[in-house]
Amino acid sequence: MTTNTSATEQPKYHMDVVKWFTIMTVVWGIVGMGVGVLIAAQLIWPDALNYGPWLHFGRLRPLHTNAVIFAFGGCALFATSYYVVQRTSLVPLAFPWLAKFTFWGWQLVIVGAAITLPLGFTSAKEYAELEWPIDLLIAVVWISYLVVFAGTVAKRKTPHIYVGNWFYLAFIITVAVLHVVNSAAVPVSMWKSYSVYPGTMDAMIQWWYGHNAVGFFLTAGFLGMMYYFVPKQAERPIYSYRLSIVHFWALISVYMWAGGHHLHYSALPDWAQSLGMVMSLILLAPSWGGMINGMMTLSGAWHKLRTDPILRFLVVSLSFYGMSTFEGPMMSIKTVNALSHNTDWTIGHVHSGALGWVAMISIGAVYHMIPKLFGRKEMYSSNLINVHFWLSTIGVVFYICAMWVNGIMQGLFWRAVNEDGTLMYSFVQAVEASYPGYIVRLIGGAIFFAGMLLMAYNVWKTIQSEETAEQPAAQTA
Repeated sequence: MTTNTSATEQPKYHMDVVKWFTIMTVVWGIVGMGVGVLIAAQLIWPDALNYGPWLHFGRLRPLHTNAVIFAFGGCALFATSYYVVQRTSLVPLAFPWLAKFTFWGWQLVIVGAAITLPLGFTSAKEYAELEWPIDLLIAVVWISYLVVFAGTVAKRKTPHIYVGNWFYLAFIITVAVLHVVNSAAVPVSMWKSYSVYPGTMDAMIQWWYGHNAVGFFLTAGFLGMMYYFVPKQAERPIYSYRLSIVHFWALISVYMWAGGHHLHYSALPDWAQSLGMVMSLILLAPSWGGMINGMMTLSGAWHKLRTDPILRFLVVSLSFYGMSTFEGPMMSIKTVNALSHNTDWTIGHVHSGALGWVAMISIGAVYHMIPKLFGRKEMYSSNLINVHFWLSTIGVVFYICAMWVNGIMQGLFWRAVNEDGTLMYSFVQAVEASYPGYIVRLIGGAIFFAGMLLMAYNVWKTIQSEETAEQPAAQTA
């Protein structure tokens, strides 16, 4: 599609691929979170929910993490980045055919993961379990994504690059580098390969990747989302554009060095562990700078929270972002890590970020986009959005509180010793004591999942509605 636009004429944007990614965000959110509820239940009733090797917890757990992070979160990032870059650059997508390839290629990656992980094909690397043929497809799709996004920014009709696009661009480039380096492997068969890195080096590269997958895929990308959708929904300019630029450069400069804190008390050299801890503590400053910038954008518009549940999703997601980016650096301190490592506290921390921050800001962004993408005046039911907001908030709080209590208790159980130095409690006793927390976690996860089902219904009814806006949103900046 080509357009000739004057300074006052609105360009025609490529919205089809944005619509597809937005719909699949909801679909994969239900799938990924549904699997999460199932495996949470398996930890409570392992015998009753034993469905054989293909649906065993050990195979479904990586499927759950990949589905929520890369299917749900990935589709949200594709959708919003393609949406935002067009509107902030005042040009349609560069290479629209390549953008469509990124959609179908990414769905093929997700389906490939959904087939191979239950079959037991895995590299056993956290957040990078997929085997080499799928890794190659991911690389091709991701580089195509970079070409489309960067090409659109390059042909922009605005004098500067909006800050949200800086975050999106950094996330796309960095994830490409992380994936290619960490996934380097020697194939020995169609579905089996071995890492090219030996021992401790492999662990260091894995957690350089793993922590920065969180830092860029789950933080920088969604901060790009925040810097567009919070001001738009609040109808206020970003509080401080200067702070947003400082936030960007500080965040991407420091995040790359923090991965070593995942390997405390391991064979990794002590200086590398300490460096990871120090950089994690420094990271608190830019993280909270971004959170404060988003929160303060509501100056003069706080009253809108009483009537706008979409804005509530966006703002509460920022509070979870602030909480999890405080908790993470604290957990990187060696003395704290000695208590928290390998416990459910880590699971609670991950989900305060994944559900409270990533999912809630994605949900708010989808609710913002759907009426505009399909030319509707508003979502089908604001009341259902409000119910969804409370289900999500209550579900997250149940989940993370249960895991915090479990985690601290487990850490204390494991380090308790008798006077002769023997362990005071067995591992089985710690598991038994964790059982009530697992029940509360299941309840919290089920509540959050119920909200996703409500969202799917609301989105469906909005798309089916015949009440159209006066001007199709695809034509407005």
